Amino acid sequence: MTAPRLEIDLDKIHHNARTLVERLGARGIMVTGVTKACLGSAEIAEAFLRAGVAGLGDSRIENIEAMRLAGVQASMTLIRSPMLSQVDRVVAHADISFNTELAVIQKLAQAAARANKTHGVTLMVELGDLREGIMPDDLHDMVEKTLRLPNIELKGIGANLACRSGVAPDNRNMAELSALVDSISTAFGLRVHMVSAGNSASIQWALDTADIGRVNNLRLGESIMLGCEPLHRIPIDGLYTDAITLVAEVVECKVKPSQPWGEMAQTAFGEKLSTKDRGSISQAILAIGIQDTDPMGLFPPAGMEILGASSDHLVVKSDLSVGAEVRFQLNYGAMVRAWTSPFVAKVLIGSCAIPCSS
Repeated sequence: MTAPRLEIDLDKIHHNARTLVERLGARGIMVTGVTKACLGSAEIAEAFLRAGVAGLGDSRIENIEAMRLAGVQASMTLIRSPMLSQVDRVVAHADISFNTELAVIQKLAQAAARANKTHGVTLMVELGDLREGIMPDDLHDMVEKTLRLPNIELKGIGANLACRSGVAPDNRNMAELSALVDSISTAFGLRVHMVSAGNSASIQWALDTADIGRVNNLRLGESIMLGCEPLHRIPIDGLYTDAITLVAEVVECKVKPSQPWGEMAQTAFGEKLSTKDRGSISQAILAIGIQDTDPMGLFPPAGMEILGASSDHLVVKSDLSVGAEVRFQLNYGAMVRAWTSPFVAKVLIGSCAIPCSS
């Protein structure tokens, strides 16, 4: 079998998705399955849908288009603000988009009119993480102007936390989100259909808090794919953490000094290397590198140590033979980069043991 490759266990992904759908559903919270890490894989999307997710979300319109082309039948949401240059594509293929800029919503309205469609909009509110979001004091004005636009339907209010600055969802910021929804519902006589309280970082809050307020949706990707929550990368009870495995092949194995020699300058990626002399060691090189994954996000087998990496090589301390395969577990960053690399094959196992497209 070709290497490097990602082995993706659809049965485990389905189990993780179904478990989270059921646990959150018991609290009145629907799940949007996020497909951005897997490049809009139709097979992953179908596993999510069989598990009972309410819809699919992706940050790239290209991935949504790919799922449509593959025949995936679901409500699809673009979970990043649309680019002005892509509004026609967004209206054509996404049912809903997340928005923070009136100029973008106005262009979506024009595109929807040209297509004779109504496009759904969720307004994103800033709650402290300082990524996307309308400032809370400006939300009423944005709602009022959005409601005036033809061919646009205000579907919900959302927020995102923990991605840029690591601000954790808690009772304070989640209560603020619910209070904002209450305020605009009263002011405009609106029924806000969806209150989306963030991503996988919000799971523990949603399951543990006494009062979820108006929250009725979470957008989940990492927790389903890797079985952990993103705030502290702690495994979620009852979920598989090994649904996705990276496999790489050894192309060199030699005993070499642990200390480089010669005049030291920057590495290929601008780093200044600092090493400790450990004598001669067994060093193996695997045919995968920084171009394909994040070496800092790889978890090697017990007894193996990652020594370093360049664009195309991963160097490990281990006594291996040429042609041997090494299996790594991954964090989210390493998984995303591996899935987007055209040089890493993607192989489905479990319910559908066939290669899927890169």
